[in-house]
Amino acid sequence: MDDDLIPSVFARDCASRHVLANVTGRWGGLALAALHEGPHRFNALRRRVDGVSEKMLAQTLQALERDGLVRREVQATIPPRVEYSLTDFGQRVAAKFVELIELVEAGVPAARAAQEAYDRAH
Repeated sequence: MDDDLIPSVFARDCASRHVLANVTGRWGGLALAALHEGPHRFNALRRRVDGVSEKMLAQTLQALERDGLVRREVQATIPPRVEYSLTDFGQRVAAKFVELIELVEAGVPAARAAQEAYDRAH
């Protein structure tokens, strides 16, 4: 991508599309939302994001770290302690994602009513 071009998530090869895919993927947003609560060790984060496998969480965190959203800190202890937290960019993205989560959770009754009405009509 040419550095002079303005990023556009609608452009096929734009880096923003790849970052957005990592953020909005099945586990990316949930990992960001959990880390928005504060730093977590891997297993604590895995417990918080119920249903994610160890492999998928590791891949998700690597992608988010590569995108500059997550910071991985290895502490020199025995055994080594690894803690994940958000970067400044990650904090801003996670805050927006948490707003979306809260909006969706508040709308669950309306969504359920719409689903029931749809199912009755079809």
